[in-house]
Amino acid sequence: MQNTSFLTRLTKGIGARAGALFRNPYRQVNISWLSEKYYKHLPSGKIRTHTLFGKKMHFANPSEYLHGLKEMFIDDLYRQELPEQPYIIDCGANIGLSIIYMKQLYPKAEILAFEPDIKNFELLAANIRSFGYDQVTLRKEAVWIQDTVLHFSSRGSADSKIENIRTADTVEVKAVRLKDLLNRKTDFLKIDIEGAEFAVLQDIADNLGMVKNLFIEYHGLFSQNNELTQILQLIGQKGFNYYIKEAISAYPAPFIKIRTPGLFYDLQLNIFCFRA
Repeated sequence: MQNTSFLTRLTKGIGARAGALFRNPYRQVNISWLSEKYYKHLPSGKIRTHTLFGKKMHFANPSEYLHGLKEMFIDDLYRQELPEQPYIIDCGANIGLSIIYMKQLYPKAEILAFEPDIKNFELLAANIRSFGYDQVTLRKEAVWIQDTVLHFSSRGSADSKIENIRTADTVEVKAVRLKDLLNRKTDFLKIDIEGAEFAVLQDIADNLGMVKNLFIEYHGLFSQNNELTQILQLIGQKGFNYYIKEAISAYPAPFIKIRTPGLFYDLQLNIFCFRA
């Protein structure tokens, strides 16, 4: 009897592990278990296509594309309750997955989107054309604290960012002051601008009363912890509650301070800001 019970538990355990091994959360976005494994090992750079919700998606970084699909459509990172016709500002639209996600939820949404990286913007524009959305305005600009021209590392990935100095790897991009554009009721403001968020949030502080929901992807080093503290204080002062998730695990064992290879920032956090 005991042996039978043991074998039953063992069989169930093996079955559960096998099921977990072949489980495919990407099925809902039209990616098979085998395709997921294939995408994870493809090099970046070459433009590829994938059929998403019956439309053609263009992407150049397969691992980032998979990550974005999981965040948007599997984990529902930006799921929220908004009016039927919300106004959304997307700072750091990348190749457009966040826009597609919000348009799936709110087809009548009006979206103003910024993406300064040249390669990302080309993919973004192609993807929005593919889906045929109206009321989506795309601007190949960085959001900043003034209208100017900035040095920008254009990497064609999610890691493209504003640089303090000009180098052989940077290009000049047009930047616009977000504060001047935040002049009407905004149902959702998304800020994912690779390290420029502290300066921009300080500049738009007086306009945050117009914002219902705010998402910040924070990027910082340990030496910038004081900036993170100031961001959280500012959010609280402007009437938001906030919830924080780790966007990427930079330090699986933080006490020994061994950073995950390939990452630049010590902290990469998703900060969800909403009113009570």
